[in-house]
Amino acid sequence: MKPFPELMSFIESLPEPHILFDTQYRILAANAAYRRQFSPDRSVVGRTCFDVSHRFSVPCDQAGESCPLVRSRESGQRERVLHLHHTSKGEEYVSIELAPLQDASGLQTCYVEKMEPLKVAQSQPTAQGLIGRSASFMTMLGLVARVAPSQATVLLLGESGTGKELVARAVHEASTRASKALVPVDCSSLPENLFESELFGHERGAFTGANTARGGLVEAASGGTLFLDEVGDIPLSMQVKLLRLLETGTYRRVGSTEQRHADIRVVSATHRDLDQMVAQGKFRED
Repeated sequence: MKPFPELMSFIESLPEPHILFDTQYRILAANAAYRRQFSPDRSVVGRTCFDVSHRFSVPCDQAGESCPLVRSRESGQRERVLHLHHTSKGEEYVSIELAPLQDASGLQTCYVEKMEPLKVAQSQPTAQGLIGRSASFMTMLGLVARVAPSQATVLLLGESGTGKELVARAVHEASTRASKALVPVDCSSLPENLFESELFGHERGAFTGANTARGGLVEAASGGTLFLDEVGDIPLSMQVKLLRLLETGTYRRVGSTEQRHADIRVVSATHRDLDQMVAQGKFRED
């Protein structure tokens, strides 16, 4: 199959690495971004995608990876996966989006694949942050890659010491809010009488010792991400006020009647069993 010149020209114009390949995994076209990242010294056209990116001799699904082409054949739809690729800079985690192209009869004839490096993780201990290459680690990274670009509120569950804050930072750094602050809130260490003030701020004279007005952590996170660590330790009396923030994106400083809008994304984490706490009446179901 010879690809249409218009399609080849379109792929070449894209800033992210893109390739076009057939049902036998043979690359039909690759843009400059792909060639620079994966094979700067050798032509890729005619080679298989798994040879160039993985240095495999067989397709990904036969070598322990999740193959987006196989998944697309099964679903008939666009598919996303996370792979560990060999690049000109060494091994890098890459988020892959594959789109099938069909002929007039509806048969998949070739595929366009887009690749975006996932900068928040490493396969080797060369930098701070998430490090790993096990199947479970890659499954977790795949979820990070899927949820990070959205504005969805995220809840991270895991035992103490499993790196929930690192994952929260990865979600933030892979999001559209990465240029703004990630503000952590240690919910387990905040006394109940200070929780509302620390989170939402207070006006002058709101309570004894409030000599000046002060913004809270929600305001400090404006435009960025608010990370509520150990959210299961938030007192019941405060949970309803947090619920208002989550549902409406609004809050009030302590001692104020003015309703403020919060431009934040909320990521929470806990080592507690929240379903069990709900059943025991210790955590609000909503």
